[in-house]
Amino acid sequence: MGTASSLVSPAGGEVIEDTYGAGGGEACEIPVEVKPKARLLRSSFRRGAAAAAAGAGPGSLPRGAGGGGLLGASFKSTGSSVPELEYAAAEYERLKKEYEIFRVSKNQELLSMGRREAKLDTENKRLRAELQALQKTYQKILREKESALEAKYQAMERAATFEHDRDKVKRQFKIFRETKENEIQDLLRAKRELESKLQRLQAQGIQVFDPGESDSDDNCTDVTAAGTQCEYWTGGALGSEPSIGSMIQLQQSFRGPEFAHSSIDVEGPFANVNRDDWDVAVASLLQVTPLFSHSLWSNTVRCYLIYTDETQPEVDLFLKDYSPKLKRMCETMGYFFHAIYFPIDLENQYLAVRKWEIEKSSLVILFIHLTLPSLLLEDCEEAFLKNPEGKPRLIYHRLEDGKVSSNSIQQLIDQVSNLNKTNKAKIIDHSGDPTEGVYKIYIYVEKIIKQDILGFENTDMETKDLGSEDSIPEEDDFGDVLWDIHDEQEQMETFQQASNSAHELGFDKYYQRLNDLVAAPAPIPPLLVSGGPGSGKSLLLSKWIQLQQKNSPNTLILSHFVGRPMSTSSEPSLIIKRLTLKLMQHSWSVSALTLDPAKLLEEFPRWLEKLSARHQGSIIIIIDSIDQVQQVEKHMKWLIDPLPVNVRVIVSVNVETCPPAWRLWPTLHLDPLNPKDAKSIIIAECRSMDIKLSKEQEKKLERHCRSATTCNALYVTLFGKVMARAGRAGNLDKILHQCFQCQDTISLYRLALRSIQESLANDMDKELMKQILCLINVSHNGVSESELMELYPELSWAVLTSLIHSLHKMCLLTYGCGLLKFQHLQAWETVRLEYMEDPTIISSYRQKLINYFTMQLSRDRVTWRSTDELPWLFQQQGSKQKLHDCLLNLFVSQNLYKRGHFADLLSYWQFVGKDKSAMAAEYFDSLKQHEKNWEGEENMICLADLYETLGRFLRDLGLLSQAVVPLQRSLEIRETALDPDHPRVAQSLHQLASVYVQWKKFGNAEQLYKQALEIAENAYGAEHPHIARELEALATLYQKQNKYEQAEHFRKKSFKIRQKATRRKGNSYGFALLRRRALQLEELTLGKDTPDNARTLNELGVLYYLQNNLETADQFLKRSLEMRERVLGPDHPDCAQSLNNLAALCNEKKQYDKAEELYERALDIRRRALAPDHPSLAYTVKHLAILYKKMISLLFFRGNLTKLYLCMS
Repeated sequence: MGTASSLVSPAGGEVIEDTYGAGGGEACEIPVEVKPKARLLRSSFRRGAAAAAAGAGPGSLPRGAGGGGLLGASFKSTGSSVPELEYAAAEYERLKKEYEIFRVSKNQELLSMGRREAKLDTENKRLRAELQALQKTYQKILREKESALEAKYQAMERAATFEHDRDKVKRQFKIFRETKENEIQDLLRAKRELESKLQRLQAQGIQVFDPGESDSDDNCTDVTAAGTQCEYWTGGALGSEPSIGSMIQLQQSFRGPEFAHSSIDVEGPFANVNRDDWDVAVASLLQVTPLFSHSLWSNTVRCYLIYTDETQPEVDLFLKDYSPKLKRMCETMGYFFHAIYFPIDLENQYLAVRKWEIEKSSLVILFIHLTLPSLLLEDCEEAFLKNPEGKPRLIYHRLEDGKVSSNSIQQLIDQVSNLNKTNKAKIIDHSGDPTEGVYKIYIYVEKIIKQDILGFENTDMETKDLGSEDSIPEEDDFGDVLWDIHDEQEQMETFQQASNSAHELGFDKYYQRLNDLVAAPAPIPPLLVSGGPGSGKSLLLSKWIQLQQKNSPNTLILSHFVGRPMSTSSEPSLIIKRLTLKLMQHSWSVSALTLDPAKLLEEFPRWLEKLSARHQGSIIIIIDSIDQVQQVEKHMKWLIDPLPVNVRVIVSVNVETCPPAWRLWPTLHLDPLNPKDAKSIIIAECRSMDIKLSKEQEKKLERHCRSATTCNALYVTLFGKVMARAGRAGNLDKILHQCFQCQDTISLYRLALRSIQESLANDMDKELMKQILCLINVSHNGVSESELMELYPELSWAVLTSLIHSLHKMCLLTYGCGLLKFQHLQAWETVRLEYMEDPTIISSYRQKLINYFTMQLSRDRVTWRSTDELPWLFQQQGSKQKLHDCLLNLFVSQNLYKRGHFADLLSYWQFVGKDKSAMAAEYFDSLKQHEKNWEGEENMICLADLYETLGRFLRDLGLLSQAVVPLQRSLEIRETALDPDHPRVAQSLHQLASVYVQWKKFGNAEQLYKQALEIAENAYGAEHPHIARELEALATLYQKQNKYEQAEHFRKKSFKIRQKATRRKGNSYGFALLRRRALQLEELTLGKDTPDNARTLNELGVLYYLQNNLETADQFLKRSLEMRERVLGPDHPDCAQSLNNLAALCNEKKQYDKAEELYERALDIRRRALAPDHPSLAYTVKHLAILYKKMISLLFFRGNLTKLYLCMS
């Protein structure tokens, strides 16, 4: 039987030639590689069929005669037969069937295996998901366990605290009860003694009038033992009307006033004061705290120079030699100094700008010699003769032998000399060397800045600079609380700017809704004031705050106005810290405040609850534009918690950016203005500039103001200002047409921006305007004028102030803490769209600011401005390495930390990619490197300060073990460089002890506190406030150890020291407010005779009385009486009030005869003007009786029986 192998030549040949038959054979190529049988047979059949077809043609041989083709030839050559072929075919069919069965079975196996694999994959995924879910559940359970444990420990701590507080209250109540029982016994004993004296007098035939027999007792006086402070009182010696002003009330933590008739001898200025006067004069003073000098324009000392050609050398010398010194002095104290002047050859080109600068100026200096040009006369009159606020003014008059000044100069000097003292004009006549004259000006200017403008008491020119390292600042009442006064001033200025609108925008309907919120019963969620951008939310809230302060003096209002996003005012941790400090301020607490943002967020609700429990009125917290705060829902989560009963919260948001969770709160939505109101506001703005619109223009205007965007409050205000500016320029129709094409505020701002740019004189000024706006846009908090002058040396004050004046008038720029900022967020967006669409432009302007502030740091000028801007700019540029190098400048980090920008410092390090431990190690290494390079006592003292700052910073981060090392090093350096008994060594000991307290190493802390106390007592004396600070720290330490008796002992000693210091200083904080408020009120009384001015004079007398300044109080009370007699008539009840106050003043001075006369005059007026049962009448009768009793006791003591008999008659 032939096989496939038989078809291959044994010799390895590849071709077999068929010679069987007569030439009909065919050569066949057979591959060496053997094919399967089936394929070989199929190919053979195909070839045989082909050969048969070829042989069927003409002349072909028969199939049996040798024309059978390849198949026959092949099998013949191998000896094959037909049965074998049939057997092969059958075998082929069998193999084929087996192959098909095998193939189908294998395919089925493959399919089943695929299905099994897919099933296994699905099962694997399911098991993995279940594993992940179990892992998450485990983590959640673990966290819940940790939370439960923490809650358990907190509950245990609260229980221990509660038990301690309960025991403390029991002890205090026991002490209070025993004290009051002793006081009652003393009073009863004193009463018996007085009754016996009275009986002896009556036995001698002397009748004594007893005011206690009167039915009316309007004072409700509670007599206490000597030295006891009365918390509440309702009567007194002075009478005043509640009209001093709108301010946050002061908690009754001052020493309470006593009465003129009280048997208690009281020290200090708070004796003999009526509670009504106290509530009016003091309880509202903190509404504007901290009070900043009215001579300051936005944290800037602006010195405006007026000069002539003759005095040009003096001005040049002043600007070259002394202006930089004044600038450094002001920078050291945290203020800007600008010496502003205009060229003298520009007639009246900048008349409006010069007038605006004079209004803003803190100090005006006039340099004159022999003549005064007429173009300067108006400036001189505005500065010196029209000075309603009484700002400091200085005239330098250079004299020359044989030469006489012109009539205009003599007339001006005479007019200034004849003005009253409140205008504070000083004239310096100088003859001789101009250099000496300029130095004399510098001395006076420095004194005026320190005393009159910045309000420092010490004006000695020889004293050390206020910012020097050697000066030891007084510790504030908040312990280690770090506070940035610039943030507070920015908030005050924002509030004033928001409430300065002269137009009423129909807010009355909203005022009532806000009033209803305050009066609504608790609990109540925060009120949401919503509206579109520029709808007037800030204006509404600021106006309502003013109304609340005026109508509800017992309401405590805490407000915060958020600026643009990513500015300091939008930093959530700083907002919470500022509000917490305000709460502490009003609760007069001396507790330390953490700077950790997370802990601060936890402490704020506690302080709010604490103050709400003590405060008698409502507490209102207002946060404007809260949606601009970064991650607002995370950092303001206390808003969704239940608030105390007397606390109300109002927040304003834009409709588009309001967090979804807040939309369920009660909402007050500000609707757009109606077209008539919008038209009237625009027309009023035009009329204020003497521009009148035609009837047709008014109709077009009313048709234009119909959509929500064109009736927007900011849009309408800006529209009016653009129209007023166009009317002055004489192109009203053109601008009106362009304004009608602006359908939103952004497009209107762009039109205003282009109109200002077109009005500039040359391309250079236009480019400067563009660059200035772009620099302000990319900055963190704004740019100051002095920084712009250094950035652009070619810029003159005339051009800069003129440009700022135009941008300010068009609601583009404003001042905030001495910095130029955008008035509204839309103005900021407009500049971005107009000039800075390309990101590379933004980067280039940021780089310009980076270069400027880097240069400042290279000159060792680390100011609050460079620390605010430079790290933030590096962060915005994404320059991690440069930011890292900047933070390792220890003075930058020290400045940020000491100003309370703790969260900013942490965010910068997080951006760099360093954790707390790595940050601490790098700071410490940097300090070590500084220590190697620095020499000298001064540098070592500075190094000790840096070590102490680092230690405090690490303590606030919770890295207690790492905080000990720098604090110990600071202590070692101070002990070596200064003296072991130096007060700064005590400061290092105190800071190191505070770390040990947090670390619960109470033994070490106690030893350090006692060492600090000993050093402080040796340095300051036993009754200095620093001693109270150490005693308070020891009391807190003992309280943590449950040593309550020792803690109470030290706390009492601390309280007594603070009480004595407060009485001795008159509470410098409160009295500074009283003194400044008295000066402000004094300047308001320079007008005509009116009842309001008479009432203000009376209040001034009360305020000076509170300061124990009896002579000045007497002057104002007399002026009030004279004005009331002229305006109201001598028989008016208000005159009786002034007479009563003067009588109380005379009683205080022990001028009893004069007091008797004044009381009798007041009594006569009130008898004729008031009803017999009127409380004021009984008030006067009672005090007159008390005066008689005092006079009788005095005469009886002196033995003057004749006069005593006349008095009794």
